[in-house]
Amino acid sequence: MDKAILDKIRDIPNFPKEGILFRDITPLLADGAAFAAVINEFKAQCEGKGITKVVAIEARGFMFGSALAFALGVGFVPVRKKGKLPYKTISADFALEYGTDTLQMHEDALSAADNVVVIDDLLATGGTAQAAGEMVGRLGAKISLYAFLCELTALNGKEKLNAPYVSLIKF
Repeated sequence: MDKAILDKIRDIPNFPKEGILFRDITPLLADGAAFAAVINEFKAQCEGKGITKVVAIEARGFMFGSALAFALGVGFVPVRKKGKLPYKTISADFALEYGTDTLQMHEDALSAADNVVVIDDLLATGGTAQAAGEMVGRLGAKISLYAFLCELTALNGKEKLNAPYVSLIKF
């Protein structure tokens, strides 16, 4: 990815706790040209794959996912934390540093006719993406691509993905 895009991500040391280096993407989101460049790159990665839906993971994934769905002219499917969706859901658990959490998706969000890209801002350990992918599969849809703005390569999250992936920036 272009250095100008990388320069829009600021490092915040010791956030949210001591020893963590947080990658803040809000300056990138605030810059229209930079944000457009990222969405255009994601769109280019999806071309020729027959994508019918963009599945985006709460919450920062929504920012990229909704813009990408609009750019592709396809539907948007939110993946949310447990208890946040109003209709009947399916669930998948994923591991956290201390314990587990649960993601949910509407049970009628996808079908076997769907070919999806799963998108989030960050690939770290891969747990949230794996949980989203599990639900996509349970609904019969196919994942053609996982897409991430950033990847923390040392955490090997890509090992948990069951389809090709792209990360625009690797740390």
